Amino acid sequence: MEEKVVVTRPPKSPALAGILSFFFPFGVGAFYNSQSVKGFVYLLIFAALVTIQGEGSAQPFVGILLGGFYIYQIIESIQTSKSINRRALTGEKVEEVKEELPEFVKTGSVFWGIVLLALGVILLMANFDIISYETVFDFWPIVIIIVGVKLVADFVVKKNINGS
Repeated sequence: MEEKVVVTRPPKSPALAGILSFFFPFGVGAFYNSQSVKGFVYLLIFAALVTIQGEGSAQPFVGILLGGFYIYQIIESIQTSKSINRRALTGEKVEEVKEELPEFVKTGSVFWGIVLLALGVILLMANFDIISYETVFDFWPIVIIIVGVKLVADFVVKKNINGS
């Protein structure tokens, strides 16, 4: 009797994932790889980068970011499909993990929440022309100073608690 050799096709095509990401750079490759949350995040990132292309003061940095994101999402979708195929061929049992956004680590500090709220308010004011983007970009070193003060304050408080 002749033994039949059954060749199974890999579950995901890296070439198709790359082609989809190349022609549709807004998360279609991630959707093809069954990563819907990542696809939506890519869609939001792509839309944001395209939207802020019109800001003259943000160029050429935003253009470079858009190009880098475009290349990244192509490579990432190809690598993800290869990883899916490798797991399927080796028979690795991967637990079906419900894809969801990661939980934030609870630190007990509201500092980063306040920083993000302030940043959001400043950028919203710039969108409504209450202040200009040039003014916002002129004062960006203040963010670094505030983060530095926060880190020093945390160190001093931690040293006083542990050292006393």
